[in-house]
Amino acid sequence: MTAAPAGPPDLTPATTPPSGPDTDAATDAVHEVLDLFDRLGDGTYGEVVDQRRHALQAADLAVAGGAPDVLVAAALLHDIGHLLSGPDLPGVDRTAEDDRHEAVGARFLGPRFGPEVSRAVALHVVAKRYRCTVDPDYHRALSPTSQATLVAQGGLLDADAVARFERTPGFLDALAVREWDEEAKDPTRRVAGFDAYVPVLDRLARTAGADSAG
Repeated sequence: MTAAPAGPPDLTPATTPPSGPDTDAATDAVHEVLDLFDRLGDGTYGEVVDQRRHALQAADLAVAGGAPDVLVAAALLHDIGHLLSGPDLPGVDRTAEDDRHEAVGARFLGPRFGPEVSRAVALHVVAKRYRCTVDPDYHRALSPTSQATLVAQGGLLDADAVARFERTPGFLDALAVREWDEEAKDPTRRVAGFDAYVPVLDRLARTAGADSAG
């Protein structure tokens, strides 16, 4: 299941450079993200692609699906909580315990890129648990690492939790991000780099700054 398409996002830079009091904060937010992936994006966390490729493939899938800016950004940044929690160290089993990367990422992203981006990221793990609960075939098709982390993340949902999640605002957005998340693990897929998403992140950061100032 995916969120209803809202037209492909505009990935071209704005013709007029942003200006005003929120410009520096927006630029800083975008640079923070780029720096994190530059420094720590080589980690694989047990998957066949590193975090840099995983993020870019998820965003590319969102663009291909006609997702709006907020979901393109959420797809790109859904696992940023892993990077915020530290480097992927050799010999450390990252599948054994839940690092709550969705909560860590959501707290970081909300003030910088807005509540819709943050919400989709916050819910993408419970979306995985939901999909595995209602669709056993989806569960069986998960990557080995994703199957292992599912256990650490709490496993399948009970009937009450399924019903609550279905009533949660942003339910469909979270399912869309989760869908792109699982598909974004192809070591041969070629996609655009982070520069292609700077305009999207910049627009969202400036909007978030304007909203908080207002």
